[in-house]
Amino acid sequence: MLGSQDVGHRVVVRRTVGMRGNRPLLSDLLGTLEALSETHITVRTRDGAVDVPTAEIAAAKRIPDRRARSATERLELVAAQGWPAPDTDHIGEWLLRAAEGWTNRGNSALPVGDPGRPVPEAVDAVEAWYTARGLPPAITVPAPLGGRLTAELDRRGWTSSPPTLVQTAALGAGDEPGVRLDPAPSPAWLAVAAARKRSLPAAALHILSAPDQVRFAGVYDDTGAAIATARGVVTGGWLGMSLVEVAPDHRRQGHARRLYVALGAWATGLGASHAYLQVEAHNEAAVALYGTLGFRTHHSYVTRRPSA
Repeated sequence: MLGSQDVGHRVVVRRTVGMRGNRPLLSDLLGTLEALSETHITVRTRDGAVDVPTAEIAAAKRIPDRRARSATERLELVAAQGWPAPDTDHIGEWLLRAAEGWTNRGNSALPVGDPGRPVPEAVDAVEAWYTARGLPPAITVPAPLGGRLTAELDRRGWTSSPPTLVQTAALGAGDEPGVRLDPAPSPAWLAVAAARKRSLPAAALHILSAPDQVRFAGVYDDTGAAIATARGVVTGGWLGMSLVEVAPDHRRQGHARRLYVALGAWATGLGASHAYLQVEAHNEAAVALYGTLGFRTHHSYVTRRPSA
């Protein structure tokens, strides 16, 4: 049982939350022990303070204080800030994101950190949250994280998307004056993005434009048509580069490098020293292109969904 020496430390409390027939229903509470008395304890969870009567406690113990986040977790959280869905919530520290179905990243849970409850209950909560929004439940699982979560999703028969590579590169010096960097997307830029993603709902415009530091890079011909486009965003000291597109007639002419150099110069001025991007592992042409720009795989992730 817990004592005064445990105040201020992380604890797990198994408590009775109801009855089913003659059997008690138990739930685990994870958080920091803030106070205890003969009749109650107070646990600070990700969602706020919870008072638990001691009469409802089946078991309780101190657990190790929170570990430092891994490099994979830190970069995933940075990338989430750079691709912000308009509808978000949390299950403990897990991030829930919804964006009218536009992109996997904008419509999947990111299971970084402690969900504040057993993993099966957390997955149940994810399913309920997305179902309430008319969206298929989805969880993006970065490797090598999520061993217990992966086992639970395997048990439920959730399918897995092909892996996506998260690649990083150090930003170098240089500038590219021939590239236009706009704080808002031009109609020509949006037309390219809409054609690539097959739609551009209001939620997409939120994702693209909501961050404080974002630029829409473009190379345009004399008529104003887009030759090459990309989006750059700076969050957490990183440049995130996405939606890189070069018109077919203008490929293999160095336009992707020009976009990267221009965005890199802008991001360096904001204090960024490294860049990241996401690319599907089976897109060999894009992986090869980003390799010429110095990008190397940092980690990968898959998106898991219930089987149909």
